[in-house]
Amino acid sequence: MNKFENRFKPLMWLMGLLVTVFVAGCGSGGDGGGSTAQPGTVSVSMTDAPACGFDEVNVTVSKVRVHQSSSADDKAAGWTDITLDTARKINLLDLNDPTQAPKFALETLGETPLAAGHYTQLRLVLIENNGGQPSANWIVLAGKDPIIDKIPLETPSGIKSGVKLIHQFTVGSGQRVDLLLDFDACHSIVKTGSGKYILTPVIKVIPTVLNGINGFIDTTLPNVVASAQQNGSVVRATMLNAQTGEFFLAHLAPGNYDVVITADNRATAVISGVPVPSDTSITPISDSGTPFSLANSSTQAITGTVTLDPADDGGTVIVAAKQSFSGGPTVTVKSVVANVLDTAIPPGDYGYNMTLPTGAPSLAPYSAIPPPITPAAQSTVAKIYTVQGSAQVVTTTDTTVYVTQTPPASSKDITAFATQDFTLKP
Repeated sequence: MNKFENRFKPLMWLMGLLVTVFVAGCGSGGDGGGSTAQPGTVSVSMTDAPACGFDEVNVTVSKVRVHQSSSADDKAAGWTDITLDTARKINLLDLNDPTQAPKFALETLGETPLAAGHYTQLRLVLIENNGGQPSANWIVLAGKDPIIDKIPLETPSGIKSGVKLIHQFTVGSGQRVDLLLDFDACHSIVKTGSGKYILTPVIKVIPTVLNGINGFIDTTLPNVVASAQQNGSVVRATMLNAQTGEFFLAHLAPGNYDVVITADNRATAVISGVPVPSDTSITPISDSGTPFSLANSSTQAITGTVTLDPADDGGTVIVAAKQSFSGGPTVTVKSVVANVLDTAIPPGDYGYNMTLPTGAPSLAPYSAIPPPITPAAQSTVAKIYTVQGSAQVVTTTDTTVYVTQTPPASSKDITAFATQDFTLKP
């Protein structure tokens, strides 16, 4: 067992204890001449990807609901609820560093017996604010006072009936299923032109497993984010342990990943083809004696307007800047949530702004002993990005996904095209 695995032993022990308790209490009955299906158990926890521009992102959870039908509404029969004894206020930013004890970026919401069968829908139910007061859901902007500078998060009508999460899982007779709600705080908050902040939850449901990729990055770098990506899509992202520089990209399905490291005013670094062989393996890509560092870089601001067609001001619009490496992968360097423009602007218009490095990015293939990264090897792709948008509008009855971009996304020198406007259609 390596040093990293040993330090995470408390979390592995906790997961083992849950399984042991379940096996001891839920064995099959009968005398060998037949058996009756036993209830299973579902356990739900929460974690968070890094947030941007906030010191706190607080939500208050009252329950989690589970149903076998993905189309069941909140009043349908057949729901099983995990109800918290007391509604729990959770600062999502306490859950984005899995190197920190005692929670290791997990917030346990509870568990409940569940009839054996196939389930296709979960709902996360949040408490609403008391009018315009930050009583249940609020943010604190970076650098502001957490007591006097609370900003209430406006919540859509669907919050009261539960944030609908489509996820399929099967509970076998006498089986335990552990689920993790990955609540992406950064992509879940939209600012309007009038200065209000709206909570539009972006949540993935993933299995709870202790595996992934870990390493160390220079602690002097500003605002570092490390992400594990496949085909240019971010699967997991995390921040550093501020004291040690360690990062841990946890809960990854077995496969190969590109690890992307970014920081303010620094060139991007990518380690490609990092293997995660199994759902219990942890792959180190650097150690505390050889932390990754990033070259200095100038930057370029990219702005633009994204128009939804059909128009809707209640969507979550995400704009990503991708970079294609010579002889290597395409990765997302940065993504931001576009904000609803002022009501004087026609509905369906969102504005975005992001700052990207123009220096040469670096690329190194995975090695058990991390090789040096040479920025000059990728000088031909410096400043060249593809800006892509995506959006979804979620209602209590339907989800509309906007994926068709006009004009089509294409690689451009961002120092020559600092403004990029486009339209998205379903």
